[in-house]
Amino acid sequence: MTDLPRILSADRPITLAGAPTGFLPWLAADLARASRGRAVYIAPDEAAMRHVADAAGFFAPELETLSFPAWDCLPYDRSSPSLRSTSERLATLHALQSKRDKPQLLVTTINAVTQRTLTAFRIRQLVGRLAPGERIDRDRLAALLQANGYVRTDTVADAGEYAVRGGLVDLFPAGEGQALRLDFFGDEIESVRRFDPATQRTTGSVEGFTLLPASETLLDESSVKRFRSRYRELFGATATGDPLYQAVSEGRRLSGLDHWLPLFEERLATLFDHLGADDLVFRDAGTAGAADARFEAVADYYQNRTRALSADPGSYRPLEPTTLYFTREEWDGKIADRPIHLVTPFHEPQSATVVDFEVGNARDFAPERMQNANVYEAVVAHVGELRRAGKKVVLASYSAGSRDRLKGLLADHGLKIVAEAESWQEALGASNPPRAPLGEEDHAKHGGGVAAKTAANAAAPPPPFGRSPPRASLGEELESRLRCSRSITASPPATSPSLPSRTCSAIVSSAAASARRAPTPLSTSWRRSAPAISSSIPITASAASRG
Repeated sequence: MTDLPRILSADRPITLAGAPTGFLPWLAADLARASRGRAVYIAPDEAAMRHVADAAGFFAPELETLSFPAWDCLPYDRSSPSLRSTSERLATLHALQSKRDKPQLLVTTINAVTQRTLTAFRIRQLVGRLAPGERIDRDRLAALLQANGYVRTDTVADAGEYAVRGGLVDLFPAGEGQALRLDFFGDEIESVRRFDPATQRTTGSVEGFTLLPASETLLDESSVKRFRSRYRELFGATATGDPLYQAVSEGRRLSGLDHWLPLFEERLATLFDHLGADDLVFRDAGTAGAADARFEAVADYYQNRTRALSADPGSYRPLEPTTLYFTREEWDGKIADRPIHLVTPFHEPQSATVVDFEVGNARDFAPERMQNANVYEAVVAHVGELRRAGKKVVLASYSAGSRDRLKGLLADHGLKIVAEAESWQEALGASNPPRAPLGEEDHAKHGGGVAAKTAANAAAPPPPFGRSPPRASLGEELESRLRCSRSITASPPATSPSLPSRTCSAIVSSAAASARRAPTPLSTSWRRSAPAISSSIPITASAASRG
């Protein structure tokens, strides 16, 4: 029997086994709701991080999900990270210092946690608030934005950009979902309105907003002075002819400047310094290999830059790796300092340091496709088998349109009774029709069930942690479909099964006893009456590999 309180109170790392990729968003959402602090998931790469971030809210609509990506450039590169990534990083660091009023999940990557960033004090020091009625000179505001990493453009289109047009100042601050338009009357902000960068049309007004830096490398007076002093100290007086040194001295931002971040700050911190003692941290099994690759890459890039170093002005003068990145020993020390649990899809025997959720991977229909067999008939037969085993079956689709098409195709092959569900919570509570006696062939092919509603906007409140209705075995197919959806609006029906719209939907099908029975403890519900999850066309289904 799974003992989840043991995970929450563990003072040493625990292996969370039997948790395939598709199950991670669900597990992360539940741990976030249960933790005294926040849940922190460390992914092996950004794609895995985005998948969990996109899907977790589907299972827990009240969950606040924060993303902390790594710089989207190579170590010791001549290009800087994009303003989009640095803006997101700074917005997340600021949110980590704010008071939480709902469950919070922080998702990040191994590259992000093994790189140093600004301290919590520095973040608080740089935060400002602008609102209608505030007075600030437009030229002073433009200089402030420039020093904080914003880039001046003719038209604002992305995070970290700003534009000045007469009495209007457009900017896209870090942490905001849309760009903002400040209307000045003299030196006074008369109004602040949101606008869509694609159309440049206003979409509403706001009472005020928090202004965060767009870059971690700041060009304020004290930072520039600190950089100049340290650069000369490290590389000698002859280095003052370098374009980098001259650009910073003039207050100009040069591409690749961020790789000398340690010279601009008194000291740097790690993401762990921004976390609380009650925060629950767990990492993907793939982070071990990703960490090794990261440490090797940083060392290799540094050695290449060192070998190419010359005394000529403009030569790339790299900083020691330890000034900006973790060493392997430092990362191992972080794991030892606090319980960072390891999540693996493989099953392991239960022990004092292992919790096995006994969730299996998705059932696919590759053999049927290889044999050119009728996949829909195979799906209907598989659904019948799951029903006779007392399981609820949930089929996940891209959109309401693809869901309706899937529902029709399955009905043509004998799956007649289905119930639609608009959210995951609704799917869990969907009523089940009576089950035919075991062994009836007709029930296996034509049995009753529950059918299809959009699951994109999961609005119903989730069950409280610790008591839960019967839960699904999440296969990788559900997670891969959920990550395709960024919208909560149902799209028109797809005209072709190979071109489904990108919104999530679900079909629930079961002949088990009523799903509205008394809830079971969460510690057992992952394995009892577990539903099966499947995608739409091409269709796959999944079920718990262990009853």
